[in-house]
Amino acid sequence: ISRIFNVFFLYFRDIGVIVRTLGCFPTEAELNELLAKVEDEEEPGGYVHLEKFLPVMTKVLLNRSYRPIPEDVLLHAFEVLDEKKCGYITKEDLVKYLTEEGEPFTEEEMENMLSVALDPETNTVHYRNYISKLVVDET
Repeated sequence: ISRIFNVFFLYFRDIGVIVRTLGCFPTEAELNELLAKVEDEEEPGGYVHLEKFLPVMTKVLLNRSYRPIPEDVLLHAFEVLDEKKCGYITKEDLVKYLTEEGEPFTEEEMENMLSVALDPETNTVHYRNYISKLVVDET
């Protein structure tokens, strides 16, 4: 079994998606620290051995590291961006804020977010609806 186990690899660039899919929400700095723990300099091509990733990720899950941001904090952040207090943010404004300010989103991250958050009819993000999709039940 260990010989079969050794042939499983993960793409290094997909680790962030995998971690977030497992209900952990690290900052980019925390994600980079995690990646440094699983990085294998001997493995070319941006791959990570599954056997190296699993113990690190198991520890993260057991320790409940990288907790999600509470709903009220998310709501407050969107309300700050919603200067007109209309309950939504335009696609253009959201892209501007999230790609030019703070820890900027990559183009792929922005596309992923907009695929879930954007109302295609109005080209806006009704953030209360979007937040309800983000909230993780921790019970």
